[in-house]
Amino acid sequence: MVGCVAVEKAPAPAETPNLVVIYCDDMGWGDAPGFVLPGFTAPSYTAEMPNLARLGREGARFRHYYSAQPVCSASRAAILTGCYPNRIGINGALFPDATVGIAAAERTIAEMLQEKGYATLIAGKWHLGHLPEFNPTRHGFDEFVGIPYSNDMWPLRFGRKDFPELPLYNGERVVKKIRTLEDQAALTATLTRTTTAFIAAQANAKKQFFAYLAHPQPHAPIASSFTPATRRALYGSVMREIDWSVGEVLKAIDAAGVADNTIVVFTSDNGPWLAFGSDAGSTGGLREGKGTTFEGGVREPCFVRWPGHVPAGATSDVPWMSIDLFATMAAIVHAAPPAADRPIDGRDARAVWSCASSAKPTHEAFYFYYHTNHLEGVRMGKWKLSLPRNSRTLDGKPGGDEGKETAYVEKPVPRALYDLANDPAETTDVSAANPEVLAEMLAHVEAAREELGDALTKREGSGRRAVGRVLAAPIEKSK
Repeated sequence: MVGCVAVEKAPAPAETPNLVVIYCDDMGWGDAPGFVLPGFTAPSYTAEMPNLARLGREGARFRHYYSAQPVCSASRAAILTGCYPNRIGINGALFPDATVGIAAAERTIAEMLQEKGYATLIAGKWHLGHLPEFNPTRHGFDEFVGIPYSNDMWPLRFGRKDFPELPLYNGERVVKKIRTLEDQAALTATLTRTTTAFIAAQANAKKQFFAYLAHPQPHAPIASSFTPATRRALYGSVMREIDWSVGEVLKAIDAAGVADNTIVVFTSDNGPWLAFGSDAGSTGGLREGKGTTFEGGVREPCFVRWPGHVPAGATSDVPWMSIDLFATMAAIVHAAPPAADRPIDGRDARAVWSCASSAKPTHEAFYFYYHTNHLEGVRMGKWKLSLPRNSRTLDGKPGGDEGKETAYVEKPVPRALYDLANDPAETTDVSAANPEVLAEMLAHVEAAREELGDALTKREGSGRRAVGRVLAAPIEKSK
């Protein structure tokens, strides 16, 4: 049911708030405590995640929060720019041989907050271009400690021995090569320490800050410094370490004395990589996962804590999307509007965050694109229209075991209208019984095709902008 239950509301502080975004990679909707469909059993490790549970007590759970695309680079483009990623030319996942990335003319949330005097940090995975022109320090971040793309983009994956060893950056300098799973297992703690030190330093300097902790985990290959009881239990150890990281960040905020004036957002980029089976997460009963625009691919767990503005202990089913974070922060800090030739798609989500009974979705319609600008779905209120296409699926096969991968197959998907209030697992087409709803949603489809294009129907889109591009550069081969 669309709506929310608020438990507590405190007085609102007057200061402009700090912002901490903790962004996981390939975490499923069912991987966080409190996110599971009725009748579906939550994974056992969710009972061992006290810090996310704390976020749920001190903030709100948003059970209908969406990523703009179910894949790495595109999802990050959305949350950082407030734009549908296909609007700014970012689709899919950029590989180490890519010569494209975020365009210099695009304004990130870090640049917007820098303009208001914030100190800015990214600790973790960037994935919006690995060449110098695309480095985070050239797109609004004062500090960057992390990796330029996904943790599986190294010689041990894809059969690409020409791929470089995975670099760990500090600013624009490579300070280490990630060569082994043991190296990967150390990343969560390293990035957490970087983030907590940054929070302490900025609070001590009495400077407002934006910390973006973009964990490479639980994207395969999974690795953790928390020792599992068995190899099959490794995914649970990864999630418990992420929960530990959340706890360390909250401790740092508390120790700095800025908890009442810091927004904390926790979420992930897309659903679980189901092909990896025991090394993948849970959708909590939602359909399919990463790489699809079914709910399991694009609906993500989300917590927001902001004392005095987000009621403690609330649970909301009012939809909002990753593109809304930029617009929300811009409204909060009274940022300059975007340039006329660089409009954004996000909307101010504070009404949704308030969990008021009158809260409405941030958009009349939410658009779900995947592959090369394929429009695959639209959500409007409780309705979801799934458009005809081919979509990957395991087709009933189990995912792989202990690091092994099961091959996906591509299967045709017919047009279908789903009532997500009564059918969140997207099992039953109700378009025949709801012709007026179908007609209204098809009008939204046409509007999206006109503005953002649609490769499936060979529509270019009037509002799309060029991706950043540089001359081809050789990639460093692994030794």
